Amino acid sequence: MFRGITLVPPDTKIDFVSQRAITWFVSAFLTVVPLVLVATVGLNMGIDFQGGTLIEVKTKENPAQLADIRGKISDLGLGEVQIQEFGAPDEVLIRIASQPTEEEQQASIAKVKEALGDSVTYRRTEIVGPTISSELIAGGTLAVVVAMIGILIYVWFRFEWQFAVAAIASLVHDVTATIGLYALLQLEFNVSSIAAILTIIGYSLNDKVVIFDRIRENLRKYKRMPLVELLDRSINEMLSRAILTHVTTLLAMLPFLFFGGEAIYGFAVAMCFGIVVGAYSSIFVASPMQLILGVQREAFSGSPSSAKGKAEKGDAEATARA
Repeated sequence: MFRGITLVPPDTKIDFVSQRAITWFVSAFLTVVPLVLVATVGLNMGIDFQGGTLIEVKTKENPAQLADIRGKISDLGLGEVQIQEFGAPDEVLIRIASQPTEEEQQASIAKVKEALGDSVTYRRTEIVGPTISSELIAGGTLAVVVAMIGILIYVWFRFEWQFAVAAIASLVHDVTATIGLYALLQLEFNVSSIAAILTIIGYSLNDKVVIFDRIRENLRKYKRMPLVELLDRSINEMLSRAILTHVTTLLAMLPFLFFGGEAIYGFAVAMCFGIVVGAYSSIFVASPMQLILGVQREAFSGSPSSAKGKAEKGDAEATARA
């Protein structure tokens, strides 16, 4: 009979929470430095948020002569122009800064087509105006805020307010670190980046809820066990499952990272990073925060008699295994 895969021995006893003095520092670094990066370096806002024109072309030369294309378009006086290879060597993405009016925006497209002539095939042309860009920024921000509020309410009702606060704090840590990665690598921050952040929030929350469930069970089972030992025990018990989940999810994302092309490269990088940082925050941020927030064992007790009986039994088992 298939019994599943166990990556970590059942009797593993790693002192995760005991290392909190070090991990608090690392977590503070992963939270503060991204904010400094965003304030100083800034985000490489994509055309979705910045507004402008995006033209995708396929050249008749393989590979495309980017310097030649850049030389032809730079002389048109269209402001900031970005030209980059997009997927295959003969596919090029041209980004033109937003023009003051709709007429000038259309005129800029005509100028590009006139400059490139028949040397390319036009595959896609998109115009994103400033109004639409501001709406996308507002919508993206609202989506993240609403997701956070929904998570706060859900975890509060399912567990206790201490778990809800810990979940939100660790998710803010994950989101901040991911945005910092965008600023550090100057990856294009666009609508797919918002999708990546929302996906990371959902994935990371699921990981934290699994550990929270085990902490709640152990709070009921081991009434006299010191909280640090109980948290370490809960994390170790879920370690095999967590590693298996994270590794398989990461393996699923790697093909998108290496073979997905330019269009989803930023999304794939953010997701791979989010899987790692989400696993870190579940163990080293969300769980140890119960020590600071003062989780109450009584909140997870059943009737006094039954709780006492289970507690004594659980503590006796723990003592026997120690």
